Amino acid sequence: MKGYGQFCPLAIASELVCERWTMLVLRELMLGSCRFNAIHRGVPRMSPSLLVRRLRTLERAGIVERREVDGHTEYQLTEAGLDLEPTIRSLAIWSKRWLPATLSDDRADPDLVMWDMHRRMHLDRMPERRTVIQFEFSDQPKARQLRWIVGNRSGVELCITDPGFEVDLFVTTESRVVTWVWYGDIPLKRAIADGSIRLHGPQQLCKAFPSWLQLNMLADISRQTAAGQHP
Repeated sequence: MKGYGQFCPLAIASELVCERWTMLVLRELMLGSCRFNAIHRGVPRMSPSLLVRRLRTLERAGIVERREVDGHTEYQLTEAGLDLEPTIRSLAIWSKRWLPATLSDDRADPDLVMWDMHRRMHLDRMPERRTVIQFEFSDQPKARQLRWIVGNRSGVELCITDPGFEVDLFVTTESRVVTWVWYGDIPLKRAIADGSIRLHGPQQLCKAFPSWLQLNMLADISRQTAAGQHP
């Protein structure tokens, strides 16, 4: 990004952290992603080569450091990077509160919601045995319709291909619906009650499913604009 040509600290910071994709890379690091592939799954439309360049830029700026852990390269925020967290969180809160909530087809990306969902499961509320949850997004192309969360109280994984285990709970919905629910614009219980999210499986799993989900960290932030277009 071309510099602003100003010595103002805000201008200097903006040249670094406001470059395209950089804020989202920092978001992924702040949410716990530390390996390259995990970071990339949180920004799937960013090319791997561009992600490499952004990480290198953040390293040179002293915001991110690279380490070798058990034979794998990991990226971690430095003290300077951690000090950015309140600022980025405040910007996200401001956006949720004040900017229009218009949700286009292009922005309704179920893979991003699923990636966020799998790392925010209430593990202590899940069954002790391995549980397979299949999500079907009926509005998506065939290659992107099915996603699976597999796990128990020890941890969960997100699978974009069939994990090969018997499915315990089927969840059918649309990308827009799950996005509105995930960001707190539609109550989960309402979406289940009106059939926007349909559950199929043993009664105890269907009943327990809502308790397994921690919604997005911004879900409790009320919107102050009337521009939302959710149902």
